Amino acid sequence: MNDAVSHAEASSPRAGGHARDWRKSMSDHVAYALLVYTGLQIFVTVNAIKGGSHSMLPYLALVVLVAGIIPACRWFEKRWVNLSDEQAVDLAYVAAFRHDRLMLWALAIGLPFALTALFMAIGALL
Repeated sequence: MNDAVSHAEASSPRAGGHARDWRKSMSDHVAYALLVYTGLQIFVTVNAIKGGSHSMLPYLALVVLVAGIIPACRWFEKRWVNLSDEQAVDLAYVAAFRHDRLMLWALAIGLPFALTALFMAIGALL
């Protein structure tokens, strides 16, 4: 997404004629990312179990990774929730918001695959 699109997206009126609130927007992204992450983690873990892994490691991965992602997502949200009302609609935050959103989604989508693969590799060695 280029800066012109980001600027237009950030400054476009929302329902009620208000500019984008970075706090609410990041909170929404965190909520959806948690849902996507959990769904992917369950899907990947179930497939690993069906794939012939008879160890407890996929189950352990599921529990640890679902519990472990919450603090990481809270970190992203905490950075934005503490903004003042003026900062919450300040266009100077477009680049920082875009960066955090990208990192959040990369974590939510990539981590289930990477860590399940790691746990399966450890299980294969044992």
